[in-house]
Amino acid sequence: MRVLIIGGGGRENAIAWKVSQSNLLTSLFCAPGNPGTSGIARNLEIDLKDFNSIKEAVTTHNIGMVIVGPEEQLVDGLRDFFENDSQLKHVMFVGPGKEGAQLEGSKDFAKEFMKRHSIPTAAYKTFTANEMDHARNFLATLSPPFVLKADGLAAGKGVIIPDNIDDARIAVDQILGGKFGSAGNKVVIEEFLHGIELSVFVLTNGKEYMILPEAKDYKRIWDGDKGPNTGGMGAVSPVPFAGKEFLDKVEKRIVKPTLEGLSKDGISYKGFIFIGLMNCGGDPYVIEYNVRMGDPETEAVMPRIKSDLLSHLIAMENGVLSNEILEIDSQTAVTLVMVSDGYPGDYKKGIPVDLSKLTGDTLLFHSGTKEKDGKLVTSGGRVLALTHVGTCISECREKLYKTAASIGFDGCSYRKDLGLDLN
Repeated sequence: MRVLIIGGGGRENAIAWKVSQSNLLTSLFCAPGNPGTSGIARNLEIDLKDFNSIKEAVTTHNIGMVIVGPEEQLVDGLRDFFENDSQLKHVMFVGPGKEGAQLEGSKDFAKEFMKRHSIPTAAYKTFTANEMDHARNFLATLSPPFVLKADGLAAGKGVIIPDNIDDARIAVDQILGGKFGSAGNKVVIEEFLHGIELSVFVLTNGKEYMILPEAKDYKRIWDGDKGPNTGGMGAVSPVPFAGKEFLDKVEKRIVKPTLEGLSKDGISYKGFIFIGLMNCGGDPYVIEYNVRMGDPETEAVMPRIKSDLLSHLIAMENGVLSNEILEIDSQTAVTLVMVSDGYPGDYKKGIPVDLSKLTGDTLLFHSGTKEKDGKLVTSGGRVLALTHVGTCISECREKLYKTAASIGFDGCSYRKDLGLDLN
């Protein structure tokens, strides 16, 4: 199988790392990939917004499977483009079509979907810019803190959780006033769910499904879950509070109704579903859907999958996923994300990254780096993701922070409290 992975972040580096281990793999390509994928795949310089460029790469390199990492191409209809092209429709494709991708592309669509199919989630209302006064008034009916979400894609940063109504009203003005561009044409205001978060990942062809290892990620930039939301500062898998009883509830109350709902709505779906959950006193509630694997959760989940991921993906496409056996490493994986100073706001690029002192058995995934004049430099806010697999969270933390201290770059920062809330 000749495989092309779309994307160039830490998630795609981790997926490429896992797929590269398959005996079913003939050749691996990444577009655009990054310095971390260059050692295990051939990186292709492609404009991912230009679907014809992707087509050219697929046909030129005789690709048999495309795995889409980021959400943007799915929301924009890359799968539909493949299915409607006579030269591409035979290619196996991991990711939903445009209709199914609305689960992530529109928070309002997702909330309506959950309401329609009785999937537990927080109470909410949606408002447009013409309804700004109504949005402000609705806030007065809720108790702080408040959860405000830009309706569309905002790179994981479109959620604001103010702890008082004055800041919440300012946030409404910001979202509907263009802070997140067209993603903020609508604002979804939800009641705040009290509990602890985790993420569950499902591989499905709409009928069969496989539940992958769960993870807990850390969204806020600073220790103690302070500061603005980011794309993700770290992750832990497995999640200690998500035992069999809780995960059985997730499967029965959320996973199965989600797939049944897609079927009832006539939405074909092949790919990953990321379900962001809140554990509220032992009961799961959906915070959000994503239509791809999470980042940095993927960097913690992939090292725990012992079986052949590519085999699972092929079986998903061929409608025989139920014949596959998922093997999971019982050990703990912790991922630490190293970010540039200023992230998730403005930050500098082109800062040299020195990996010469990298040693030991900690996995390194590149999130925002590039080669410039033969040297490794930063190219994004999230720069590196380090993952250690060990017997417990404490062991992983010790290894990770020792490694991070040895490979830093000017202005780098990272959270120091990963997993402490789970010990």
